[in-house]
Amino acid sequence: MNSEKMEAEFDVVAEWTRAAVEDLGDEHAIPAGCRGSASPSALAWLAEALEFGPSTTLLDLGAGIGGPAAWAARRYGVRPVLVDPMEGACRAAAGLFGLPAIRADGLVVPLRTASIGTAWCLGVLCTVQDKAALLAELHRVLTPGAHLGLLVLVAQTPDLEPVPEGNSFPSQEELVAVLDKSGFAVEEQVDDPGDTPASWTKRSGRVDDLIRERHEGEEAYSQEAEQQHRLGQLLSTGQVSSQLLHAVRLD
Repeated sequence: MNSEKMEAEFDVVAEWTRAAVEDLGDEHAIPAGCRGSASPSALAWLAEALEFGPSTTLLDLGAGIGGPAAWAARRYGVRPVLVDPMEGACRAAAGLFGLPAIRADGLVVPLRTASIGTAWCLGVLCTVQDKAALLAELHRVLTPGAHLGLLVLVAQTPDLEPVPEGNSFPSQEELVAVLDKSGFAVEEQVDDPGDTPASWTKRSGRVDDLIRERHEGEEAYSQEAEQQHRLGQLLSTGQVSSQLLHAVRLD
């Protein structure tokens, strides 16, 4: 995940989002922090599938600015550990939510082997070329029998157009195969319900509006907007679908 457009999407805009939320108010933080990762209904499904509770230490790999992890901490009392390769995202997660955020590549996670009992990875697999390596690293840090939640954008046709720069969407067959090869068994898979309350959308929209007002003329803004436009085209035309998976780490 090292293209210029992806850096704008996941790093620069993270800092802009933090600044916008700080001006608009804390109630905007989680909706803004979950943009591009998960809806409240998707997070709720994953939380129940993964059996969240106050004793859960949750690894959020590719956490972005931490909206989903903060949601889980507030709703279920989990203790999140965030890992993300982008410095701006880590700073935003710490500043907005006070969450411990480790800047690290998802292929080399600075955690002990078999030290984590639960993890999720939301909208990340499509941003890495070597999906098996990312899943192998998750397998390493998770304990045997640990729960893994995934939100994955799955290709529904072999010829996708237009593809956001740096993205690679697996087919359903490829997804199941790479999970099996990496030592995970899929327990459940459902379509992402994508249901978002109007209040959540309004707060996220206010953050978007403020970012546009401040940065619309900047190159990073244009790059991020192009990435989102391309992804929106793929979703709206049914070329990719958003899937939620609950998997278990095998011995």
